Amino acid sequence: MSTTKKKGLGRGLTALFGDQKENVKKEDKISNKGLKASIGDLSPNKYQPRIHFDEEKLKELANSIKKNGIIQPIAVREDNLDPGRYEIVAGERRWLAAQKAGLHEVPIVILDLDDNEALEVAIVENIQRDDLNIIEEAKGYQRLSEEFGYDHEKIAKFMSKSRSHISNTLRLLSLPKDVIGLIEEGNLTAGQARPLIGLPSATNIAEEIVAKNLSARSVELLVRNKKGPQKSGQIKIDSNILDEQNKIQDNLGLNVNIQNKKNNSGKITILYKNLEQFEFVSNLLKRN
Repeated sequence: MSTTKKKGLGRGLTALFGDQKENVKKEDKISNKGLKASIGDLSPNKYQPRIHFDEEKLKELANSIKKNGIIQPIAVREDNLDPGRYEIVAGERRWLAAQKAGLHEVPIVILDLDDNEALEVAIVENIQRDDLNIIEEAKGYQRLSEEFGYDHEKIAKFMSKSRSHISNTLRLLSLPKDVIGLIEEGNLTAGQARPLIGLPSATNIAEEIVAKNLSARSVELLVRNKKGPQKSGQIKIDSNILDEQNKIQDNLGLNVNIQNKKNNSGKITILYKNLEQFEFVSNLLKRN
């Protein structure tokens, strides 16, 4: 069977569906009007970054499918271990909703993708079409990094996002599991959780944030108060300097410390944890 090879994923999912050839025959499971497959011959994508599917949204989609059918085909790849079956690359929500709608077959488009490309497409498809929660997004980036060797810069270019967004999103995974759970459940935002990174009391503070419904700015003040009074001789950071420090941290995706004296002299310290981060800062500072 002819398949469609991946074209530059950075150009969006439309590149994957642009030039489909319909001179394909696939036994009885393919209709003459287009490529279709039995709904039972599709399996979930093992690289699917989405963990939670909103049940109400699935019901809404199922009702829409009953009325209008599936407009966009489900992207699949052939299952090499089980000939005749397909693994879903993009469109698992449509597949689940189609089952709720009582469909027996669904339109598909077959792509020729390796494991790396399958994960890339799954992440792009979810972010572009039905946003992942921030933790699912972070775990998708983590898999690109750990399983396929992507550094933060490469992920940023591929996803068309800033490097600082990638780094800050990944840093959320260093939070305690119960805090991550609050983010996944929608009880805590990334902005509220980010100041808690690296704090031993992160869980207790997170529970207080949720109970009091504190804003991200209020969380920063709360965290500073939780750290206690400054030691004697320690340089106090005023609100303007703190704002600038936070902006630099957000842009770099690294921890930054600004010490500003009364005569407005001082120093900016950028903290890095590995060689990749060191090279990033070094190259940034050496730019003309």
